[in-house]
Amino acid sequence: MGEKLRVVIEKSGAYSFVYSDALASLVRPDSETTRVSHVEPHPDGGWIADMRPVGGPVLIQGDRPFRLRSEALTAEREWLSSTWGL
Repeated sequence: MGEKLRVVIEKSGAYSFVYSDALASLVRPDSETTRVSHVEPHPDGGWIADMRPVGGPVLIQGDRPFRLRSEALTAEREWLSSTWGL
């Protein structure tokens, strides 16, 4: 089963979504694209999902970085879904 793609549309007509090539047709020349997070390697090993660009937390697994990048990416998507409905 494929990944669910969500678009949040505000009353003003503004819309937000997590970029995916499947939604590339929504990106217009006058669109504003903003990076809301950074999934980065941690200096002690592993990966973090840094949501601070949008006022969120740095996501880790318990008290340490995620072991795999894919785990940090999943946590990032879950945070965006629960916080912004994306």
